[in-house]
Order: sequence, then structure tokens, then C-alpha cells
Amino acid sequence: MQIDPRPEISHYTYRVTWSAQDHEFVATCAEFPSLSWLATSQIEALQGLQDLLRDVIADMKEQGEEVPEPFAERSYSGKFNLRVGESLHRELAIQAAEDGLSLNQYILRRLRAA
Repeated sequence: MQIDPRPEISHYTYRVTWSAQDHEFVATCAEFPSLSWLATSQIEALQGLQDLLRDVIADMKEQGEEVPEPFAERSYSGKFNLRVGESLHRELAIQAAEDGLSLNQYILRRLRAA
């Protein structure tokens, strides 16, 4: 099996923010939460993290480990189950009824407002 020396990393979810603690920009990747890269500019932080990810992904493939799929390429059904306590369920149902909404519509509205 041949390992791609430059794995595709552009589809991952990146964020670059200022770190007041480090006095530098820090780049992170949602699919690889344990990795980050610090640099004096946003572009350098992102490029440094992408270079690191290429190496990490190549190593994972070489070791036969499963590489995380980018969030952008995952399928979502639009449904998820959430268990809440009985009293919270009752409270939400009452609030939804008072607003003239189904419980589903009420919770969706609250999630969007968050």
C-alpha cells in the first residue's frame, strides 16, 4: 500500500484566534482537538497547523489508524435524541404551549437563539 505523502487537509474545520495568554495566534482543527499551532500571524498559524496535520495524517495512515473524516464530508440526518429530566421536559412543554408552538419547534427556536 502506498501512503500519500501530502494528504488532503483543506476540508477540515479550522479556527484561528488570538491567544492573550501566549501573545500569538493559535490555530485549531475541530476534527483533531488535541492539536494546535501558535504563530505571530493568522496565516502562519493556519499554515503551521496544516503542515502538522499532513504529517499526523500520513503517520496515522502508515500505522493503519482511522483518520477522522472532515465534518464537511459527513452526512447528518437532522435528527438527534436528547434525554432530559422529567421536570425539564414538563417545563419545556409548558413553555412551548404558552408560545403556541410544538415542543420540537420551541426547542429548535431556542437552539437557534443560543
